[in-house]
Amino acid sequence: MAQDKLKKAAKQLAARNSAIITRTHLISLGINALFILLRFLLFRSTATRSTFLLYAILSFPAFLIEFWFERIGRPTFAPNGELKRPGEDLEAKGLTEYLWDVLYWTWGCIGIASVLGNKAWWMWTAIPLYSAWLAYTTFGGMRQGLAGMTGAGDQPPAGGSGGSNRQRKMEKRGGQRTQYR
Repeated sequence: MAQDKLKKAAKQLAARNSAIITRTHLISLGINALFILLRFLLFRSTATRSTFLLYAILSFPAFLIEFWFERIGRPTFAPNGELKRPGEDLEAKGLTEYLWDVLYWTWGCIGIASVLGNKAWWMWTAIPLYSAWLAYTTFGGMRQGLAGMTGAGDQPPAGGSGGSNRQRKMEKRGGQRTQYR
């Protein structure tokens, strides 16, 4: 029974990953073809070596991410057609989510640069800035979490011995004292 549920979940993940990867390839093909066609057909004067070098350098991360998603997310099948491995979840949080952000932003930059020209590539600088902000906030959160492990937050409040009002009243009357560890 549980084995059937696991197989069903693996098949669903494999189907979802295949659809996501296919959609990703089609969008990438469309956006990159749009850039090249517009450069050669409408904006011939900007179809220079430097434009295509800039395009290649700044599109490389998107191609690399797309290859990585293909590698980790594409399901593999046995020769008899049985699912061997469904692939990693391409909708996972964390690094995968960040890579999708970079991919979408790069696609947006390519689309806008195809219409507006080379100055639109400056928008791509938002990716390293976003990376730095994400690293800073992640490190800050870890630092706060580690500070709680040192015992700095275990001190009772200055206004009394800590605890609830009921505990303070009991201690005032001389009743049972509550010990804190």
